[in-house]
Amino acid sequence: MRSRLFNVIEVVRASYWFIPSVMAIVAILLGGLAVWLDSLGPADDWLSGLSWYQSAKPDGAHEVLSTIAGSMITVAGVVFSITIVALAYASSQYGPRLLTNFMTNRGNQVTLGTFIATFVYCLVVLRTIRGGDEEFVPQLAVMIGMVLGLASIGVLIYFIHHVPQSIHINKVVANIGRQLIASVGNRFPDFIGEEAAPHERAFRRVPEAAAALSGKGDDPRLVSIVGNATGYIEAIDEARLMENAQRHDLVVRLRYRPGDYLHAGRTLLQAWPSERVSREAAEGLRGSYAVGDKRTPYGDLDFLIEELVEIAARALSPGVNDPATARTCFDWLGAGASELARRKLPVPERTDKEGCVRVIAQPERFEDFIGRSFGALRQYAATDMTAALHVLRTLGEVAVACVQHTQLAALRAEAQWLMEMADCALEGQANEEVRRRGETLKRLIDVGLEGGRDAMDAMQPAWLGGTA
Repeated sequence: MRSRLFNVIEVVRASYWFIPSVMAIVAILLGGLAVWLDSLGPADDWLSGLSWYQSAKPDGAHEVLSTIAGSMITVAGVVFSITIVALAYASSQYGPRLLTNFMTNRGNQVTLGTFIATFVYCLVVLRTIRGGDEEFVPQLAVMIGMVLGLASIGVLIYFIHHVPQSIHINKVVANIGRQLIASVGNRFPDFIGEEAAPHERAFRRVPEAAAALSGKGDDPRLVSIVGNATGYIEAIDEARLMENAQRHDLVVRLRYRPGDYLHAGRTLLQAWPSERVSREAAEGLRGSYAVGDKRTPYGDLDFLIEELVEIAARALSPGVNDPATARTCFDWLGAGASELARRKLPVPERTDKEGCVRVIAQPERFEDFIGRSFGALRQYAATDMTAALHVLRTLGEVAVACVQHTQLAALRAEAQWLMEMADCALEGQANEEVRRRGETLKRLIDVGLEGGRDAMDAMQPAWLGGTA
């Protein structure tokens, strides 16, 4: 149920129909309420106290509301057209992956909803205005319509400012970068179940499961649970997965993580022992996965990384040649790596409250993050001196935030690979500059590997100040 609810929420968040529809329904209710209040008694008495407002006659009220309604539906069409143009521009310039970011933009949704709601409100009130012997003019409703018209003008001014700001490349990259940092903070150290004890102790109650799920030999008690949907895994209901494994006294190994593509009929996860994997247990474990047509940034850290990688790769392509944009992407990737370096990544084994392993997840490693971000851009950065220098500088900033030797070793290896590729792509002074910066970075990391954080902190001012 939670997985299905997640799918519904994702569809609603990335839609241009939900918020405008809700606002239109609210406008209908507001119009009915305002007319009903007017029908209780004439509003002229207390409205006459407003010196700036004059009570409208049937023809005048009809004309005012008709003008507002006609203007709003016209402006709504223009706003929709501008939004489509902005989406097309963003898709062609920054990559189609970013459409999800623009589709979930609340400013565009509320703007479109405001104009539609004002139009619908005016229609509801217009049909109640009567002339002749049964003259009825809902003065309060007309005044509210005028207020909505003025508010719509303010929303239009906001929208004209918002559209160019939302497609500005620095704004786009910053939004993705902040999502990446927030995702790292939310995902780590939060994970399925409790952090496991050392491997031998964690498996103390199920040594057979340790051997079976490690892939050593064939165990007839190990059963594969296949997926029944094809698409991208958008999220995993961690609480439900742990709950089902504990209820049926199972140990399960996950074969996929959020963002992976799943084929129907492929092994989704493995469970042990087979005699306790009932149909109910299999359906419960399978139902912990939310599968959709596209990847989403929620729970899928790689999706955000790949968005920044795609923008930087396009910026460094010969047809675009925009190293400034690439440097901005490097900065935010470095910020995400620095945040991850300070986090304690969970071990694959997840235990229940009793200390018994229930779930074995896909391992999370800092070096994989570096490989999927800076490693994916290595071939592009190596062909541009300014980009290569900035990558090395960013790796140095990440190194200052690292607390483990394995993290520093991953950064040193990445710097070495970039220098080797730059040797083949750059010549003369450009290559010498990259080589000099790379050697300085390697010395900084070596100091950290040998002398610890205190030695690295002593080198930090010179490195970040640009003299390194």
